[in-house]
Amino acid sequence: MPKAIKKKNKKKAHAEQDVQEKLLDMKTIFEQKQKKIALYGVALLAVILVVGGIFIYKYRADQKAAQLEYQGYKVFYKEYSKQPLPDQQRFQKALDLFKQSYEAKKTPRALLYIANSYYRLGKYDQALKTLDEFAATYSDNRDLLPLAYKEMADIQLKKGNKEEALKALDRLYNTEGGIFRDFALMESGRILESEGKKQEATAKYREITEQFKGSPFYGEAKARLGEEAKPEAKKQKK
Repeated sequence: MPKAIKKKNKKKAHAEQDVQEKLLDMKTIFEQKQKKIALYGVALLAVILVVGGIFIYKYRADQKAAQLEYQGYKVFYKEYSKQPLPDQQRFQKALDLFKQSYEAKKTPRALLYIANSYYRLGKYDQALKTLDEFAATYSDNRDLLPLAYKEMADIQLKKGNKEEALKALDRLYNTEGGIFRDFALMESGRILESEGKKQEATAKYREITEQFKGSPFYGEAKARLGEEAKPEAKKQKK
């Protein structure tokens, strides 16, 4: 009997030891998992702080850009100014504001106004360079790209570069969306006619009369073709 009891106690002690070892292993695993969870938590918090910081910075930059751009508009158009600056000073100040706005956040409007400010200041080369940058950067902006090409043509004519003006007008005509196409035809026709290219000019005027009957250039195109504008076209022009 005593031997059997002793044998049973040994088994019991061995089982208890196994349980204790398993519990210890589980505790170790749990502690390791806790450490990993803590590390992941710290890493996640760091990511949240970085991303949050980026959003805050971007928001502030956007707000600053918008404020500078708005100030530039006010100066450019002489709005809310009790004592307007002389034109040169006004456009220079507007240029500085639009540049600061574009540095804070690059927007097509700000860049186009930078070019326009250069143009108003008579700095044609800088204006053309900026317009080229606009056309390359915002080639898919259907609302503002035609304005950029129109201004390119105006500047090239100011500089006396008729060939370059025709290239800009051709780009304006082919811009998706169709805005200013009649203007591009009319201006191209005038330039071609001034260079003695009567046949090419006539083709431009003819297209206006056939494709743009509601255009404000319809009457002039008819006149240059030696034709009289129809009464309904005159009414549309009025």
